Amino acid sequence: MKKHKLKVGIYGFTGCAGDQLTILHSEDELLDFFSSVEIKSFLMAQRINEEENLDIALIEGSITTQEQKEKLKEIASRTKIVVAIGICSCYGGIQSMKLGLGGWENRFKKVYGKTEISLTTAFESQPIDNFVKVDYYIPGCPIEKNQFLKAFSRIINGNPPELYRFPVCTECKWKENECLLLKDILCLGPLTAGGCGAVCPSYNLPCVGCWGPYEEANLTSEYYLLLEKGFSPEEIVRKFRNFGGKKIIEYFKNLKRK
Repeated sequence: MKKHKLKVGIYGFTGCAGDQLTILHSEDELLDFFSSVEIKSFLMAQRINEEENLDIALIEGSITTQEQKEKLKEIASRTKIVVAIGICSCYGGIQSMKLGLGGWENRFKKVYGKTEISLTTAFESQPIDNFVKVDYYIPGCPIEKNQFLKAFSRIINGNPPELYRFPVCTECKWKENECLLLKDILCLGPLTAGGCGAVCPSYNLPCVGCWGPYEEANLTSEYYLLLEKGFSPEEIVRKFRNFGGKKIIEYFKNLKRK
């Protein structure tokens, strides 16, 4: 008996499209990827796209306009499993670094001036789970090919993805990198989800948190450690917020600073 192929759609909203490109650039695995499921919509990869009921929707990018919000809800309404791929979709991305701080309208006007935009209504960038239920998250900036393919394989076989459950610091130790925090460099490795291979610290550059918050991270400990090293509260908070987006907001609301 021929096995029924799951119907999959891949969509992109506000972001750099790096997550979709990661899928396309997985050249050795791409044929297996496309043959294992029935790709109904993937604008970056195919000319003919069908908007119909889906088993799985892989969604990249944050939501920044009313038009995107409506499109996202429409996709979710005809999809069984919604998967957020990439940091922008999962947490809002770097464009959400000031989410909830106010002043978005002024920042918007600095970019567009008095230009009247009539096509759609823009608003502050937000992750997709602010508008629809998300079943699974695959972080990354962009997503890492091997982690994505393993996660996708589990999802299409009816299992939840098993993501890496360790911070960037673990990957640094595997590579025998010298800890940058010991050099009094503001590194977010202890707070950031692993999976990138500690690429920045391996070149003596501090982790900026672009894979999003590590679930078991001790943010309070890191915050006070950086204070002791002479960094200002404002600088620390700004670094924490760069890629933490929505997930970091509630933490800082409750943090009692020295």
